[in-house]
Parts: sequence; structure tokens; C-alpha cells
Amino acid sequence: MLQRIQTIYLLLAFVATGVLPFFLPLWTMNDGKGYLFMQNQVYVVLLGLSTTLTIVSIVSYKKRQNQFVLGRLNIILNLILLGLFVYRSLNVSGETLAVSEKGIGMFLPIVAIVLLVLANKAIKKDEDLVKSVDRLR
Repeated sequence: MLQRIQTIYLLLAFVATGVLPFFLPLWTMNDGKGYLFMQNQVYVVLLGLSTTLTIVSIVSYKKRQNQFVLGRLNIILNLILLGLFVYRSLNVSGETLAVSEKGIGMFLPIVAIVLLVLANKAIKKDEDLVKSVDRLR
């Protein structure tokens, strides 16, 4: 059933990893131009995988266990992406020649992780409910 709360959480995670990175820069260069994720191949691949996992998780609503596992994989993928963003921001911190200001786009993996954790919590709750009903039969 697509009308469950975890579907809303997963759709919001899709927006955080698949739509917003096109509009929110990771950081701003000294010349005023924003550095988008598309300018680095690794970020493109990781955000693409995260978005794909979210879509597959939304579509596989009949298989709650698979949906839960896909959510965990997606959380791990977003943690890796967040680690890369933090590593990059610490290496190019301060007023250097390249980076002037960190952008809000660096926090999108955190938003996605929170939404995926909430979705996994709701999936687990549904799975426990189905198991308790099966016990009564």
C-alpha cells in the first residue's frame, strides 16, 4: 500500500537526494559561483545510487523486509556521502583560493538519513504488526 507513512518519508528522502542537489550548492567559490554535486563524478554516482535505492524501496512496498534492507543500505550510502562532504570541507576549510563559503547542500545527506531512519522505523512497526496478527491465526 502506497498510502503508508513510510512512503511519505521515502518520497521526502527522494526529494532530498534526487531533486534538491540540483538547486542547492555544496559550497560557494570565491568568484561567487556555486559548486554543485554534478561537478564531481563521485558525488554524482553516490547521489544517483541513493536516489535509485529510494525509488526501488518505494516501489517494493509489498516486500517489507526488502524495503527495510534497502533503507539500511541507503543510510550507509548517505553516511559515506556525508563523510566525503565533511572530508572535502575540512581539507578546503577557511578562506582558501577555491572555497569561500560552505553551502546548505552539504547537509542534504543528514536530512536523507533522518528521513530514512523514520521510514525504517515505520516499516519495522508494520512488520511487527503483521507478525502479531499471523500469531493469532
